[in-house]
Amino acid sequence: MMLSKTFLFFSFLFSFLNSFAQAPTNLKAEYLVNPIGLDNPNPRFTWQMDDKRIGAKQTAFRILVNTDSNALAQGKAIQWNTGWLQTSSSLKTYAGQLLKPFTKYYWRVDIADQNNIKHNKFKIASFEMGMMNEQNWQGSWISDNQNVNLKPAPYFRKTFETAKKIKSARAYITAGGLFELSLNGEKVSNHRMDPMYTRFDRRNLYVTYDVTHHLKNGKNAIGVLLGNGWYNHQSTAVWDFEKAPWRNRPTFCLDLRITYTDGTTENIKSGKDWKTALSPIIFNSIYTAEHYDARLEQDGWNKVDFDDTKWKRVIYRSAPSSKIVAQAMHPVRNVEEISAKSIKKFNDTTYLFDLGRNISGVSKIKINGPAGTIVRLKHTERLYANGRADMSNIDVHYRPTNDKDPFQTDILILSGKGEQSFMPHFNYKGFQYVEVSLSAPIDLKKEDLVGYFMHSDVPVAGSVKASDPLIDKIYYATNNSYLSNLFGYPTDCPQREKNGWTGDAAIAIETGLYGFDGITIYEKWLADHRDEQQPNGVLPSIIPTDGWGYEWGNGPDWTSTIAIIPWNIYRFYGDTKILADNYENIRKYVNHINETYPTGLTTWGLGDWVPVKSVSPVELTSTCYYYADVVILAKTAKILGKADDFKKYTAVALKIKNAFNAKYLNKTTGIYNKGLQTELSVPLFWGIVPEESKALVAENLAKRVEADNFHLDVGLLGTKAILNALSENGYAEIAYKVASQKTFPSWGWWIANGATTLYENWPIDAKSDISMNHIMFGEIGAWLYKAPGGIKPDESQPGFKNVILQPYFVEGLNSFEATHDSPYGKIVSAWKRTPTGIEYKVIIPANSNATVKLELIRDRKTLLNGKEIAGGTFNLQAGEYKIELK
Repeated sequence: MMLSKTFLFFSFLFSFLNSFAQAPTNLKAEYLVNPIGLDNPNPRFTWQMDDKRIGAKQTAFRILVNTDSNALAQGKAIQWNTGWLQTSSSLKTYAGQLLKPFTKYYWRVDIADQNNIKHNKFKIASFEMGMMNEQNWQGSWISDNQNVNLKPAPYFRKTFETAKKIKSARAYITAGGLFELSLNGEKVSNHRMDPMYTRFDRRNLYVTYDVTHHLKNGKNAIGVLLGNGWYNHQSTAVWDFEKAPWRNRPTFCLDLRITYTDGTTENIKSGKDWKTALSPIIFNSIYTAEHYDARLEQDGWNKVDFDDTKWKRVIYRSAPSSKIVAQAMHPVRNVEEISAKSIKKFNDTTYLFDLGRNISGVSKIKINGPAGTIVRLKHTERLYANGRADMSNIDVHYRPTNDKDPFQTDILILSGKGEQSFMPHFNYKGFQYVEVSLSAPIDLKKEDLVGYFMHSDVPVAGSVKASDPLIDKIYYATNNSYLSNLFGYPTDCPQREKNGWTGDAAIAIETGLYGFDGITIYEKWLADHRDEQQPNGVLPSIIPTDGWGYEWGNGPDWTSTIAIIPWNIYRFYGDTKILADNYENIRKYVNHINETYPTGLTTWGLGDWVPVKSVSPVELTSTCYYYADVVILAKTAKILGKADDFKKYTAVALKIKNAFNAKYLNKTTGIYNKGLQTELSVPLFWGIVPEESKALVAENLAKRVEADNFHLDVGLLGTKAILNALSENGYAEIAYKVASQKTFPSWGWWIANGATTLYENWPIDAKSDISMNHIMFGEIGAWLYKAPGGIKPDESQPGFKNVILQPYFVEGLNSFEATHDSPYGKIVSAWKRTPTGIEYKVIIPANSNATVKLELIRDRKTLLNGKEIAGGTFNLQAGEYKIELK
């Protein structure tokens, strides 16, 4: 009887404890939810622990992988069983039996909690392998011709018949250029701009679609529409993309792999049995716009019963490159539909639509008019005084050969067959206003035009909310600019250039990672870096590139992306893969600078781009970035177990630091060079200031900012540094005064003048460099998380395994909240002023912990969940806490 009671008690206790914990959640393979079409033979698994208990943590886990989900649910794992691993890590790289192409695998993770109880709750996730090897492609590369100057976009079609019941079907498609795939008359997926842009002659991406429900038993039709993209650049501008070495008429390769219920497979592939014709898209340029003649439409061109007897045979083409790899990343989509805020009618043939905000993307118009009516849709960011669309701020680098390719202006020719809608297929723009000009009078309403905010559809990973509405507006504008410049690679602006400027991306990396789950985009972009790097280590200033940018705009202040991006991914995700993948590239880059500038000082770079008024020496800023690269390289060498390299590059870093301070630092006064904001903040931010001089240099920076009336006097590089250099060295109040200014020059000045995105220059009436949607001054977004929000990754326990919580309760704010979805779950750092002091709410996700730093709060009692504790620095386990400062 006693044994039975004991058994019942422990059974009850187990059930009670187990009831607190849920199944592991947010299961991802390669940082994607249930992805298909993976190539990585060793995918990474990540998960989170859904457990709200104080101190909740994982003490062990096991991963089970099987091709049979039912067997997996019963704990059977023929593919891989890690066994129980005694670790709190929630990242594991696959190391089981060899994964096979075209195969779907199911996986689950079981965990043990802080009481070593192995929970019986689980969720099953999946991942599916794609081609894995170029040899597995069966389709041929086909096109309609090789005339790069032919303007209309080509259609391709093929019909086929299925005689058996379909279990599943996958379409694998890659292209030189852009494509839209359709089956039986319906566009496949809501992706836009596939495949993502790469250096086409070195690496091509293929996309995998689940097309099971697009097919039917019996006859089916495949349709492919090809666009130019960056592959066949027919517009002309200063970057010479029309001279790209890879340039050719768009081409594609497709395998449609059908699996039947009897276990057999069939592959419908691109080849000589396809037919082609020209489409109504009579011109398309990713850089400028799209022209569409609706009179040329061929209804049903991608359906089974279409008569294609007048269509031509396709031709074979060579592959653009020998490297075709999976596009395993969040795709570009029309993420948000935006209704026009207003419409202004100038006359019977001219209208101006205002979306109310600046976006990247496209407009879609519904219109009904006589056949042959020409509709021109001009997209701009600002207006002339008379209310008409003004493009003069963004066409500075455009070099049109004639008037047939107007910048950011779609052209639609109506068919006269009733109401029709038009939205570009292979283009996006940066705009707020659309001026519609008609060749004949048509009555338009505000509802006839909408905008679509297009960008890489990365999950939101953070939020900021402040008591000062200006801060919220600055954060909103920062995020708009960040997303407007994310199209499978980070760009500088969505209108004038669309180029992958390295400097802009390096500045914005923390802003991006705090706010969005962007690792898949950055891993792809670092592969672009590896494609572009010269054997001597040199990188171009825009990536990808046609060859432009190796001779201008690069240097350590710009192309430090090769080190800074991987290092920040490591800090935010705790994943060493991106460090390992790019280690040799970082090393080659550092070695090149070390060999070219053996003294440790380098003059290679652009310097503090677009300054307010004061100009700092290029050698000062570039050497700081060079130092940062070498420090990152040394740390990475240590992480990857490369002891000799760690020793070598630690010595190189010391050489740079000593040479830099010997030339620029007056140790007596604590002044670098002339003591400008950039000259003081950049060395502080990148850690090149000697420890014994930091306080004096920071004090001088604070005095300099005060002398400048708490306004910015920096360019791009100084903007990255100044707020952080102040707040990290005891001057958070001054940093906030700078961040919250409403007069020129400041972020708030832009907002006060109607900005919904960040600009490229501080003066809103600048004569050049005045794109109104740039991310390069976007560090303020990250600073809001780091300073008033106080959320920082701990370099010694990366991926927010340990969270540094160090909020600054600055004057001017009555409350502030920052949240970040870390690899372990949501971190919340929220404070507000009360009649007796500060109330600080903290949430630390399960399997994580935090170090709270409140040293700056003096002469106040610190209460944790109502109980008084010693103030200053203290550690917290996972859980929800209320900290009061009275």
